[in-house]
Amino acid sequence: MDHNLATAEKNVLEELVKLVQLRGLRGEHGGWIDFLAVCNQKASTPSNLSMVSRDLLVAFLTTFKKKEDLKALQCRANSLLVEKLKQETPENYTPEKMLIRLTMKHPEFSSDYSFPSLSNDWFVSDIGMKSSTVMKSTDMIAVDCEMVLCDDGTEGLVRVGAVDRHLKVILDKYVKPGKPIVDYRTAITGVTSLDIENATLSVADIQRELQQYLSDGSILVGHSLNKDMRVLKIDHPKVIDTALVFKFSNARNSRKPSLNDLHKAICGKEVRKEGVSHDCVHDAAASMNIALAFIKKPFDTTVTPSKEMLEAEKSRLFIHRIPSYVPSEKLNIVLAGEFHSTKFKLDVKPGKTQGGNYCAVVVFDSTKEADQAFENVNGYKEKDSFGLPQKLSTLKLSSGLSASCYVRKMV
Repeated sequence: MDHNLATAEKNVLEELVKLVQLRGLRGEHGGWIDFLAVCNQKASTPSNLSMVSRDLLVAFLTTFKKKEDLKALQCRANSLLVEKLKQETPENYTPEKMLIRLTMKHPEFSSDYSFPSLSNDWFVSDIGMKSSTVMKSTDMIAVDCEMVLCDDGTEGLVRVGAVDRHLKVILDKYVKPGKPIVDYRTAITGVTSLDIENATLSVADIQRELQQYLSDGSILVGHSLNKDMRVLKIDHPKVIDTALVFKFSNARNSRKPSLNDLHKAICGKEVRKEGVSHDCVHDAAASMNIALAFIKKPFDTTVTPSKEMLEAEKSRLFIHRIPSYVPSEKLNIVLAGEFHSTKFKLDVKPGKTQGGNYCAVVVFDSTKEADQAFENVNGYKEKDSFGLPQKLSTLKLSSGLSASCYVRKMV
């Protein structure tokens, strides 16, 4: 921490002292005014920090030793770095900076990347306090996580995959959630109870594994990366989120592209076949591939889908607002009864919020089969807010309970 402050930019040091004053924080020698008195700096103008030497600002800030105070300073320094990255001028752009800026300029960035970073179990990157050389690093690591549903309704981290810029695997570990698991979501995660039985690592262990890369200034890359950062409990300001950077020309503003579709459109091949469970290492590599394709030769971030992709949309149905108490492992059986068919594949998507509803994409072999399945759903036909046909369906569970969800056409 002390070394970082010594290399921090002067305006960052000034802002950190302002934060200390605003919050009334006290270091080993008290507050700012107390510190000036102890140092016999009576001639200093305490309110005009631009007139104070950087050495004096550093000396004051290094008197703060409490973990919660240091984390507050790191969060503020990182928020200043985010603002600086947002305001970069085009002449200073590298392709990496362009992707970072496009991520931050997305309307949903502020809400997606608002984390409870001051909580005790969160790791906050110290990059905002470091020298401009470290902050300008273009090294990248891509991460992806697999999560399960725990008995308290929260997401539990069970596997982490990470690759570097050269697609070398730098992390592939199973994690013990520390809470009872009620749904392994094997259809999504590919993770079973046997995989977790011998897992010994915790979230804190994974944080320590990634810390060396983040503290060196690496850019964190991922698809819907905020969800991975939230379950990892990591706050890092230099991010590229391919779900925020790129969109399809035929998509509604609120609809983010899937990693599989985006990788197929940009890199020419699928990450996985429809209905096949995820692999976090492969998904991390896929998001890195997308970023690298842009870095090698920047292109329009509004991607035109192929005719095959447009046709494939017609052979899919979207199931949303599925209650979390409906086991994802049993969803295909329940839907088979609704559709009067078992000839489909299911791609389940975890909920956007912990313990919230989740959704799924149902893939049929043809548009005709998808249309027939939609007609077979017992429910009143209506339209969603974008004018797409949907039905409110009541699913009958083997437990005797019922659950309501919406079945919607994709186009």
